[in-house]
Amino acid sequence: MNLQEHYTQLYKASVHHIRSGAYEIDPNIHNDHDNRFGLSLIIKPPESVRNEIQKFLSDLKSVAPKQYFYPNTDIHITLLSIVSCYEGFDQISINVNDYINTINSSLVDVGEMQIICKGITASPSCVLIQGFPTDQSIQTLRDKIRSEIRSAHLKESMDARYLIQTAHATVFRFSDTLEHNDEFLSVLDSYRNHNFGSFKVDQLHLVYNDWYHREHRSETLYKFEL
Repeated sequence: MNLQEHYTQLYKASVHHIRSGAYEIDPNIHNDHDNRFGLSLIIKPPESVRNEIQKFLSDLKSVAPKQYFYPNTDIHITLLSIVSCYEGFDQISINVNDYINTINSSLVDVGEMQIICKGITASPSCVLIQGFPTDQSIQTLRDKIRSEIRSAHLKESMDARYLIQTAHATVFRFSDTLEHNDEFLSVLDSYRNHNFGSFKVDQLHLVYNDWYHREHRSETLYKFEL
């Protein structure tokens, strides 16, 4: 996949939706009874990158204060959605150690992984930070973990929603009607190629998470040191 081309096409299509008012408001973002949970393997960008993202979100908030902005604690890049969120999934239904052991075996001889966070893109429902792995090591690791988990016959629904091939971070969701569509798009455009920083991936987090990876509704089950 050509990531830049993918992000650009996504952005162009989404700008049209936002400008015409055809963006998608999330009906569950403030629903305390939302019971969709899953199991994910995620990467957390360093504080320096997350703080740079917050500057962008602050500018967005000035023109769209009623929307949902991700706090630093919740910003992440999904390496794999092992069990896609669904109503009623509970971690007591799985043996977490089986996943830990299987993932650990996949990490043997894993190479160095670097991600460049540069520019933003959007979908009809959210705004994303563009992530660019510097080589194929992240995709290779994804494929290896997928294979190991399936070979171990562990509960999974990987790729049920879509095949993860990007390294983006969702940082904003529409939760209300936009009041200033053009001003909102102007802020997006000003950050289209903004450099948020780059980092070496030194940890992976296995998490039991809600749909939005909110810290108060999620739990880190294990940290893998790379």
